[in-house]
Amino acid sequence: MTGPRRSQAVTLAYGTVGMEIDVPDDATVVRPAHHPAVADEVAAVRAALDRPVEGPPLRDLIPEGARVAISVCDATRPQPRKPMLAAIAQVLDGIVRPENVVVLIATGTLGKSSQDQRQEMLGDDVLRRWRVVDHDSRDADSLRAVGVIDGVPVALNREWLDADVRITTGFVEPHFFAGFSGGPKMVAPGLAALETVLELHSPARIADPRATFGVLEGNPVHDPVRAIAAATGVTFAIDVLIDGRHRITHAFGGPVLEMHAVACRTAREVAMRPVPGPFDIVITTNSGYPLDRNLYQAVKGMAAAATVVAGGGTIICAAECRDGLPEDGNYARLLRSGTSIATVAEDILGAGRTIPDGWQVQVQARAQARADVFLRSSLTDDAARSAHLQPIQDIGALMDRLLAQQPAARVCVLPEGPQTIPFLQASRVGVGGGEG
Repeated sequence: MTGPRRSQAVTLAYGTVGMEIDVPDDATVVRPAHHPAVADEVAAVRAALDRPVEGPPLRDLIPEGARVAISVCDATRPQPRKPMLAAIAQVLDGIVRPENVVVLIATGTLGKSSQDQRQEMLGDDVLRRWRVVDHDSRDADSLRAVGVIDGVPVALNREWLDADVRITTGFVEPHFFAGFSGGPKMVAPGLAALETVLELHSPARIADPRATFGVLEGNPVHDPVRAIAAATGVTFAIDVLIDGRHRITHAFGGPVLEMHAVACRTAREVAMRPVPGPFDIVITTNSGYPLDRNLYQAVKGMAAAATVVAGGGTIICAAECRDGLPEDGNYARLLRSGTSIATVAEDILGAGRTIPDGWQVQVQARAQARADVFLRSSLTDDAARSAHLQPIQDIGALMDRLLAQQPAARVCVLPEGPQTIPFLQASRVGVGGGEG
């Protein structure tokens, strides 16, 4: 008879303070292979602006008196915007008048930022120095059509298109259906019209097995994203990699596609970790605040766990969800439109059109088709159940119950959620080259 398994303590990224849990001593804990944070973040970004991966430095690309548009991530992403924008400001100083600079928050189809969020994201210096505008994918007056690119009808933010100099800023991590974040995604879907985003996130594209973590070329979501950025023009792109505390570890600058390819190769080495086989129980997070501020974003953590959970296994997702599902989004309405996640996903696939936020439901349904999914969050039990998830308050108690039922269960923990993407060694995922 097998005796009780010894335990180890693991701290999960949860909200702003974390959550400590006990897991079996033989559990596989998968963390990113983070490099040390840079000593001076502004200096590191400035070096990438001055010494890009290829091509001229940013300063050489800015005519005196130019109108400049800078794309930054929305409030749900932990982009280190302040040092990135501070370094760009150093380059623009003396060449471009502050009133000729606009910072565009690349919201995609998400809502506008609050003043508190802008303060947290950008700080006083940027808010005083430059104009800040939330992209609105539904505001026809703020958009301009540019034609059909790679089968996608494209309209982009008018201020972005009207700028003489267009700079994308972002951070790179594996993305659950676009391969990797950052780079060209800061143009589309970040600054795109709703019609464009809906086509990029169509049910058929999301259902394609190549629309997954770590795949760029051949990915039906990312292929047109790259094509749109190339066809509409990015003057200069800057991306960073970050550690578990959201500090910069690497900075890359240059032409958007070439720079992004280099950044993704490094991100793969850091974030994508091989594991020997599938696990019966996978505990995951959504990387803590701000990534776990709502359940919509927390689907990414579930998707990360689904890559290595055994069929019929269990996923336990710890995500604070301080902003709810959110209640005012179409994701919540879709989830509540059916009696099960499977029926909602079937309705989305059979609708004959792309339903806003339907892509998130598709990915959630795919994870739940593979495993039972439990949620530890600040949501009410009723809210969690309305999302077709099983609410829990105590991960330890659930683990005790699961291990009593299956004493030899193989356990995996992803303390930083989708900042680490485990993959089975038998099916290596290659950056930019599909699977090989």
